[in-house]
Amino acid sequence: MARRYELSLPVVIRTVAEPETEPSSGRTRDISTRGVYFTVHRELAPGMELDFTLTLPAEITRGPEVYIRAHGRVVRVERRQNGEMPIGIAAVIEKYDIIRAEAGLA
Repeated sequence: MARRYELSLPVVIRTVAEPETEPSSGRTRDISTRGVYFTVHRELAPGMELDFTLTLPAEITRGPEVYIRAHGRVVRVERRQNGEMPIGIAAVIEKYDIIRAEAGLA
């Protein structure tokens, strides 16, 4: 079992099925090498494929910002009882790349 780290980081999410749709912004609640839990103001469904980018700030990296560009799949959706946003999303990480700020995001 992969260790989970409670981290509130900015995350940008794009669904693979709708690449032309504007990306959504959210915040992580926790992350591991195999999965991530985040909240977002967008309806997502279990099984949806996602591309997402997490930003590790300088305070964590002790240097320049680091971006984690990942591909995964939604495994669980937690809607609030009153139907308000944001909703919680648990996703499995299938692959990821680490990009240092100097290299930039292409």
